[in-house]
Amino acid sequence: MATMKDVAKLASVSTSTVSHVMNATRFVSEDIAKRVQAAAQQLNYHGPSAVARSLKQNCTKTIGMLVTTSTNPFYAEVVRSVEQACYQQGYNLILCNTEGDAQRLKRSLTTLIERRVDGLIMMCAMLEGEDALIYRRLDSLPVVVMDWGQVDFPCDKIQGHSRQGGILATQYLIDNGHTQIGCITGPRNRQQADLRYQGFVDAMQAANLPINPDWVVEGNFETEGGKAAFAKLQAVGSLPTALFVCNDMMAIGVLHEAQRTGVQIPEQLSVIGYDNIQLAKFMTPALTSIHQSKARLGAAAVHALIARLQDPNLPPQFMDIEPRVTVRASVSQR
Repeated sequence: MATMKDVAKLASVSTSTVSHVMNATRFVSEDIAKRVQAAAQQLNYHGPSAVARSLKQNCTKTIGMLVTTSTNPFYAEVVRSVEQACYQQGYNLILCNTEGDAQRLKRSLTTLIERRVDGLIMMCAMLEGEDALIYRRLDSLPVVVMDWGQVDFPCDKIQGHSRQGGILATQYLIDNGHTQIGCITGPRNRQQADLRYQGFVDAMQAANLPINPDWVVEGNFETEGGKAAFAKLQAVGSLPTALFVCNDMMAIGVLHEAQRTGVQIPEQLSVIGYDNIQLAKFMTPALTSIHQSKARLGAAAVHALIARLQDPNLPPQFMDIEPRVTVRASVSQR
């Protein structure tokens, strides 16, 4: 089996030069690099394995990400931005789907720790009770939590400013002349869902508008949940003139159910969603939505993690991604 010395001899360079070419640890002229690579290929030499290098350097250039699988394309768009940011920074990404299951989350955490990932990005429901004891294994591992609830272990946090987004959505409906406004919330036990609802309440109270409890329905952030929530609104009797739906997937379910039952949007009911997923602009009518940048979320998480790897003594980082209204055709003026 060929060694680094064999490659160095054939390429007429030093062993240290071969090492720098193989590991990209120092600039080497293009001519010398080509000679080394040609010699390595001729001798079928592949250099030290990634595992061996990681053991020696205590760095695998790998980041693990835990995400709750969902039919919501929002997650896929965020994961794509994380992967792109990892690639640009020279890191690999290992993605684990938790499916919202505590045991699967524990197993995935164990697997990522055993694979010696340099850090973790978590975008999933957190473990509670005795299950949460596994977080003690994260003491020496940098962690960034994305767009989720409270955590009881040291980490950096990147999230969308959900309460402000709820205010923007509701205020946009008010600015378009609506006073009878309802809200389909996400699961209220999830912090981001509750913050979006609190933003709705803030805007309604600031405008001195009453909140009809019959027009506030809890959904599950999925399309079917939006359909079911809209059916509950219809069962109550008269509909509001406008509806803040706390994510786009539920809003798509609302549009579908409204069309099925003959409710015209936006003529009879204006709808604004949240997340501004790519699918929103292709709905009929095109969905007005609160935009939170998935690209910025992903990039911010990766950059925060790498900054923590470079300086473990940094103070905890917390970043809100500011939302904005993306205007389309699903909201009418009154």
